[in-house]
Amino acid sequence: MKEELIIGHELVPKHEIMKKAEVEQLLKKYGLSIEQLPKILEDDPVVKAIGAKKGQVLRIIRKSPTAGESIYFRVVI
Repeated sequence: MKEELIIGHELVPKHEIMKKAEVEQLLKKYGLSIEQLPKILEDDPVVKAIGAKKGQVLRIIRKSPTAGESIYFRVVI
């Protein structure tokens, strides 16, 4: 129940766990290594709520008044 409150709150952006193939494509597209991605802690409430584990990459989709949506990526540490 606590997890539903966290991820369902209007101020918490949508978080998705990316598939390995998507991560590989992302890293290749931008010429990055996984270590260069911004980090998010494994004990973050949203990370716990969606069941993400260390090493997984999250896609975070935020609503933006100017862009409509903005997408961010974080690796769980």
